[in-house]
Amino acid sequence: MAAGALAQNARPVSRAEFDRWMSELSNWGRWGANDQLGAANLITPGVRRTAAALVRDGVSVSLSRDAAGPPAEHRMISHGEDPRAMFATDSYTFRFHGALLTHLDTMAHMLHGPKLYNGYARTEVSASGSRKLDVHAYKTGFFSRGVLIDIPLLRGVKYLEPGTPIFPEDLDAWENFANLRIRSGDIVFVRTGRWARVAEKGLWDADRASGGLHASCARWLKLRDVAVLGSDVHAELMPSPVAGVAYPIHALVLTAMGVPMFDNCDLEAVAAAAAARKRWEFLITAAPIPVPGGTGSPLNPVATF
Repeated sequence: MAAGALAQNARPVSRAEFDRWMSELSNWGRWGANDQLGAANLITPGVRRTAAALVRDGVSVSLSRDAAGPPAEHRMISHGEDPRAMFATDSYTFRFHGALLTHLDTMAHMLHGPKLYNGYARTEVSASGSRKLDVHAYKTGFFSRGVLIDIPLLRGVKYLEPGTPIFPEDLDAWENFANLRIRSGDIVFVRTGRWARVAEKGLWDADRASGGLHASCARWLKLRDVAVLGSDVHAELMPSPVAGVAYPIHALVLTAMGVPMFDNCDLEAVAAAAAARKRWEFLITAAPIPVPGGTGSPLNPVATF
């Protein structure tokens, strides 16, 4: 089915309904007026201890795309072809926000309306960086239970076609299929099979058409108290089902709920590892580059079974 036809079946959401969800699902003030961690507060010491106990096989799998080629640049400053060089040194440059590199979005990344998460003014993100909600808040990294929600496996397909919606009932069905329940403090990864489709058919503009979460899934994520949302794209259903809002999941998750996001993860290897074990939960670890004022960071999440 074409993306346009799928979009017609994506349960359109009015702007009034979306605005109501922004208010109803808000976590503003939940962890105090000065909070900058958002739902990462749900990753408590107890959650970490429970996550550590998930390691049984000691097998680790990266959930990151290789940072090779634009928008990542690797340049050698000194190297072995220079007989005068004592050390090989490199320069890395990343333009990581976008639809290619695996990265973390902090709540400072989303500029929806006059306020950021927790009521901070959007002007806190200035030309020199973000004074609030920056990536430096996550310097200690993420260590929690990771859960893979593999929608193509659930539906018996290799990947979702661009424009295919994922609804809350699909998330319920996955819990039944995998015999688990998403818990408070979990880092949840939603697989659409994007990179499997890229391998077969090539890249396409995922900001124009992509399989992803319908905006109504935000309430489901809030009810489960998800700490971080990850995806193999930007988690968004495209075209957007919300009139006048291009990225409704980003607005609901980052701005209202304060849930950081891991975008453009490569979930193919972890999907294979999980399916082989029939176990879709694992320890997930990830640490951003702690840049004061940064609105995100390249990221290499690692799942350990």
